[in-house]
Amino acid sequence: MLSARLGHFLDKPFEPIIKKIPLNPNVFTITGFIVTVIAAFVIPHNVRAGGLLIFIGSTFDMFDGIIARVNNKTTKFGAFLDSVLDRYSDAFLFLSVAWYLASKGNHTGAFLSLGTLVGAFLISYTRARAEGLGESCKVGIMERPERIILIIFATMTGWFTPVLWIMLILTHITVIQRAYHVWRQMRTIRLLI
Repeated sequence: MLSARLGHFLDKPFEPIIKKIPLNPNVFTITGFIVTVIAAFVIPHNVRAGGLLIFIGSTFDMFDGIIARVNNKTTKFGAFLDSVLDRYSDAFLFLSVAWYLASKGNHTGAFLSLGTLVGAFLISYTRARAEGLGESCKVGIMERPERIILIIFATMTGWFTPVLWIMLILTHITVIQRAYHVWRQMRTIRLLI
């Protein structure tokens, strides 16, 4: 939802600075991934520090796309690498949160974190599968930017259980939204034939 609404909103404001960055966007993708993995290992020991690292990692992850677009360095492999590392990042973060919550005896929170991870993977899978069938599928209320913002919020406030309930419900609603969207697109195509 944020991606669709803001899209390339930051491209213009950062363009003068980005034009001076000679690095390949994939360097930012990989750096963001490494910082996020470090965050996942920090969370069970220091939740707020982990949240700060998630913020830093997601900033790198945001800038890889801006750098690619502004410097005309977009590639199919770059988009593929970004998607794959985003899935790994999601896995590390939600497993880390589950581990942290389980160690505190909050088994409900741990279950919610794992359930949200399943939803996050299904959101990505529904889009990839739809695009593999030739249909666009960028709809939904809980995409990755929203999940990252909420997980950072949870690490900073300690309100894991309520935030994870929201994320669990909205990630699976997003999967349903995407499935319904693809069904409607395919149904419309059948009616036109």
